[in-house]
Amino acid sequence: MPYFDAASAAPLHPVARQALLAALDEGWADPARLYREGRRARLLLDAAREAAADAVDCRPDELVFTSSGTTAVHAGIAGALSGRRRVGRHLALSAVEHSSVLHTAAAHEAAGGSFTEVPVGRSGAVDPAAYAGALRPDTALACLQSANHEVGTEQPVAEVAALCAETGVPLLVDAAQSLGWGPVAGPWSLLTASAHKWGGPAGVGLLAVRKGVRFAPQGPAGERESGRAPGFENLPAIVAAAASLRAVRDEAAAEAVRLRALVGRIRSMVAERVGDVEVVGDPERRLPHLVTFSCLYVDGETLLHELDRHGFSVSSGSSCTSSTLEPSHVLKAMGVLSEGNVRVSLPLGTAEADVDRFLEVLPGVVAEVRERLGAPVSTPPSPSPAASLVVDALGRRCPIPVIELAKVIGEVPVGATVTVLADDEAARLDIPAWCEMREQEYVGEEPADRGSAYVVRRLS
Repeated sequence: MPYFDAASAAPLHPVARQALLAALDEGWADPARLYREGRRARLLLDAAREAAADAVDCRPDELVFTSSGTTAVHAGIAGALSGRRRVGRHLALSAVEHSSVLHTAAAHEAAGGSFTEVPVGRSGAVDPAAYAGALRPDTALACLQSANHEVGTEQPVAEVAALCAETGVPLLVDAAQSLGWGPVAGPWSLLTASAHKWGGPAGVGLLAVRKGVRFAPQGPAGERESGRAPGFENLPAIVAAAASLRAVRDEAAAEAVRLRALVGRIRSMVAERVGDVEVVGDPERRLPHLVTFSCLYVDGETLLHELDRHGFSVSSGSSCTSSTLEPSHVLKAMGVLSEGNVRVSLPLGTAEADVDRFLEVLPGVVAEVRERLGAPVSTPPSPSPAASLVVDALGRRCPIPVIELAKVIGEVPVGATVTVLADDEAARLDIPAWCEMREQEYVGEEPADRGSAYVVRRLS
């Protein structure tokens, strides 16, 4: 069964498995002790730290191991903000950061701090000049991911890091998605990552803090990991994480070329074989293994279930697949279609035949889901068009409001409007996206007794 969700968790690398089993026998003792077993454990821990630091491109004494990538983010942001509290309590970050960064920013604001979200363009990347504009005299820390976890767009980290360095603001880079492919360029100050993203075991994160960065660890003091990650080190998992990071780096150059070609095929063939689809993210400046696309008139949860039934494990940022029933904050910030969203992220070693079979299966699955929902096959003109129409989609979730809009747009003359009444948050994103894809004019949103009224003008 093809597993196409490596962006969530990559399969355990064979080297990680071998290192983990070996370290369970050799690295079970306390590395802080001076007897033989402790010294052996300390040698393993030091070797793992040196290997990880080499991959990150930092000094070994600048890197600590944490219990997860999320823990590394929380500790990194909290420690940097506290270390620079005399400068101020302002935090800058992009609008498409991982939820661990956004949740930390929200907690910081609740505690009396402030933060600014830098918007992104339709490709998902920030403009370095716009990011620089968010830096203030009281900015204590800036955060920018190296590459987006939902659409694969690489961020201009080197440019932003240089701008931050000019203003004296440290930059924390969340490199969870990219570290397995190579080091992060630019004068960054802090970096976080997560082992299960590159094929290491779950439960190991990295936090690197450059020398000279003011940093004050929060919470009760600990004696281990420079006081930045309390608790007994999970040494076997750390050894496996470092070993697998080195192994995937050795394979990265060749696999990046091969997977980039497979992803390029998906990007082009999906748009060719599936009608009314939007492939999102930067087509060039992107991770080599990840592609995301959104299908009009499709229920994302049903689409994922049907693909799973055909043997494909994929992910989604659609509101229909989330517990909050709200669109992905990444897709929302980009202003792209959220309904019927599919993220394909290929693990190392993905077979070309599996990608070909996915492209064969996908069009039929999408067509079947659309048929179930009563989506329009085409938009026939009405012999006696109405001057304007109102579509009541209140109480109906994605993608029904857009389907109902598509059904009636041909019933009004060119220049006339269709008003969609909807109380689904996804409509605020998906109706404008539909208009751009179908070359109709999105007039805007108006208040309504319930929900909102979205006005669309027919152009063709």
